[in-house]
Amino acid sequence: MSRTIPPALCGESPERQTSPSPVPPRREDKSVDSRALLLIWTRRLLPLASVLVGLSISAAFMPLLDQNPLTVLSEIFALAFRDAYNIADIFAKATPLILVGLAFGFCFRGNLFNIGAQGQFYMGAIASAVCSLHLQQLPAVLLLPLCVVFSLLAGGIWASFAGWCKARFHANEFLVSLMSTYVAIAVVDYLMRGPLKESRGVYPQTDVLADHAWIPALIPGTRFHWGFVLALGAALLAWYILWRTGLGYRIRAVGMNRNAARYAGIDEGRIFMGTFFIAGAFAGLAGFMEVNGVQHMMVQNFQPTLGAEGIGIAILGNSHPLGIVLSALLFGVLKVGGLLVTQTSTIPPSIINIMEGCVMVAVILSYFAQERISVVLRKRALRQKERKEEARHDS
Repeated sequence: MSRTIPPALCGESPERQTSPSPVPPRREDKSVDSRALLLIWTRRLLPLASVLVGLSISAAFMPLLDQNPLTVLSEIFALAFRDAYNIADIFAKATPLILVGLAFGFCFRGNLFNIGAQGQFYMGAIASAVCSLHLQQLPAVLLLPLCVVFSLLAGGIWASFAGWCKARFHANEFLVSLMSTYVAIAVVDYLMRGPLKESRGVYPQTDVLADHAWIPALIPGTRFHWGFVLALGAALLAWYILWRTGLGYRIRAVGMNRNAARYAGIDEGRIFMGTFFIAGAFAGLAGFMEVNGVQHMMVQNFQPTLGAEGIGIAILGNSHPLGIVLSALLFGVLKVGGLLVTQTSTIPPSIINIMEGCVMVAVILSYFAQERISVVLRKRALRQKERKEEARHDS
């Protein structure tokens, strides 16, 4: 009768027989994780570093004006935060910048280029001015919401034309939205010198709006008004639409891979028009903010660079609503501090535009650098994978 010999008598522990040998960690997973972390930190840090690079490049022009760059930059930020009025003015300057940044960034998430935010801004401003002047007999509780609605519709309808042209004729939305801006400027020029010209007929502007048509100030005695809160709400709404609704999923799907989205049954034509309408509504709302919150009238050719600044802000914020809000606040600091510096020194006002332009160019180059880094990392990963497969076949 045979007896079973215990494992301990054979020189082996029971654990060795019952439990499998541990699997060594895969080096490939570690390399993939390191590449992913490097790419994530690159995307986070490069835009921030590009702001510093842009400011440094603009500082190189200041010695040509017999100015110390460090002194000028420090004075810009010191003057911007000198008192409560200047701090409130930062938020007032940032309010329309947030909205025009959303106008570009929202479309960019769908791989669409809305270059016509300036024209959509003007259409919203016209609608708000007309509503405020012709319905001024209404109380503020009715007049201001109506101005908001009309400005949203005016900007959205004007922008959706570019989406319709792309959906119907496969037109380039970049060119259509850009050229529509010049049409909007011509419309503004006609209205400011014709039907909407002030009663005296002297200046190309509208009459001053009634007091109850002004957006109430958050801080009395400043230009910081409740429109900033509305702009934050618009940024929150943009985030909710893009990442918490089916419409936002379809917009991002079309942006990532248009052919795959089409095969999945997504109507890209409706996405084009809907995306441009929402983006244009944001820009139109910015027109309401400026007319009813700051200017209290509409003036010919006011805020002529707002649309271009919105593009830079959206790029700096990676087309994310939170990033756009922070980028707009940074530009607000540069505008407020830069204006005060030019008023208290011999620096020309154009240096502020140079600073903003250098920052935008540096940010654009940073995204090019991100793309190149990601391409290099992908190629390196493919080479490592090919080498491992060759070594496996040889063994």
